[in-house]
Amino acid sequence: MTHRTTLPRAHLLAAALEAAARGWHVHPLLPGGKGSALHGERSCPRTGECAGGHVKWEARATTDPDRIHAAWGTGAFNVGIATGPSGLVVVDLDMPKDKNGKDSSDAPCGATTFLALCERAGQPWPTTYTVRTPSGGMHLYFNASPDTVLHNTAGTAAPLVDTRAWGGNVVAAGSITSHGAYEVADDAPVADLPAWLLHVLRTPPARTAAPAPLLIPGQATRRATVALERESATVSHTPEGGGPQGGRNNQLMVSARALGRFVAWGEIPRDVVETAFQAAGESARLTPGECRATIRSALDWSIRTARSREAV
Repeated sequence: MTHRTTLPRAHLLAAALEAAARGWHVHPLLPGGKGSALHGERSCPRTGECAGGHVKWEARATTDPDRIHAAWGTGAFNVGIATGPSGLVVVDLDMPKDKNGKDSSDAPCGATTFLALCERAGQPWPTTYTVRTPSGGMHLYFNASPDTVLHNTAGTAAPLVDTRAWGGNVVAAGSITSHGAYEVADDAPVADLPAWLLHVLRTPPARTAAPAPLLIPGQATRRATVALERESATVSHTPEGGGPQGGRNNQLMVSARALGRFVAWGEIPRDVVETAFQAAGESARLTPGECRATIRSALDWSIRTARSREAV
């Protein structure tokens, strides 16, 4: 079945305004796509809201109707929701894929493994606002309390169960890609994040667990993607050593420096690298502030000292 990958601006504008009316911070995604349509750090004009330095997409997402009208007035953009500023935790239940990336019916889907999580907790499947994705997966929306700070996870709660929170983005209902539309499957009120699920998300994964595949949005070369997956997994599984946190912090520094050249060469966006290492460092039990400082310093040094791609 062939899907149109673009919709009239009025339809997508309405979807953006509807999400914003719920208090969700939206930003434009590429027409027919899932990557951000906002400029990145390398192409930042350093004017307007970026006059004091590049402002990332998460901070630029908005609920302001005037800004939304202005943005969607220039193109038929899909609608992204910045989950962290919106006070949301979205559980992404994916469909299984075979080794070639094709849909597979031979393995349990994310909905099945999430149901098993519910049953182990002795709780029913939560009733909440739900969006069905083009692949047949589901996004379950939950409200997070103001004092709850969670970041993205990828398969750590259960196989094919990812979450989007601070640093995360989901495609809003009403958007469409070449694979199909994002549609509301259950228009129930958004439920509060269940305490049992909060406990699961706050519990670090076992050190022996296989690292979950890293989901990288936007454009990145294959070798940069593989390098980031490998280095972030190394950071996540680094034991304590060299002082209370020295070993883990040092590994974070080394791994982030290893990725800086790919950022300098334009093979992967810096914010994608920062988000991945932030999650990896925190899963290794480093503090958020320490992770941010180490990652920023490591990338700044690596980008500044990177040799040209042709010289490698």
